[in-house]
Parts: sequence; C-alpha cells; structure tokens
Amino acid sequence: MDQKLIWSPKAASHLDDTCKFIAQDSPFYASLFAKRILEIVEFISSFPLIGRIVPEYNQENLRERIYKSYRIVYRQKKYSIEIVAIVHCARLIKNI
Repeated sequence: MDQKLIWSPKAASHLDDTCKFIAQDSPFYASLFAKRILEIVEFISSFPLIGRIVPEYNQENLRERIYKSYRIVYRQKKYSIEIVAIVHCARLIKNI
C-alpha cells in the first residue's frame, strides 16, 4: 500500500534550486532531472524500505536513494514518508 508523501519545505527548495541550476545550461535536462526525482519519490512511497539507511545518522527510519550524483533523503513515519532533503553527494548532510 502506498504511503502518503510529504515534502519538507527544505527538500522542495533543494529540488527547485537544483533544477534552476541545471536549467541555466539545459532546460530539457532540468525537466528530465525533476521528472526522474519525482518518479523515484513515488516508488519510495510504495517500497519505503528500498533505500539504504543514511550512514551519517544510522537511524532505521532515515533512508536514502541515489540518483546520479544526488541523494534523496527521506524519513519513514508510521503512516507517511517525508522527503527531507535532495542534496548533491559531495555535500555533507546537516540538521535533518
């Protein structure tokens, strides 16, 4: 059963900022990037345990999926999945 998806304001901002950055060189690839991220997030709602545990935090309910060089970090809650961050793999994850 699909769980309800919730986007944190921070995660939504991360996605928007990343797409704007990619769009400076290619609006097409920015759109493709956003589409793929949204597909992965939808898949997570059906299979929340598919992601690995975020190594920096080592908490069972905080997981991530990798797409290209980006980490899609999400928190599994009782009845929902919260997308908490979308960050480049080279960046450290702070204050999740």
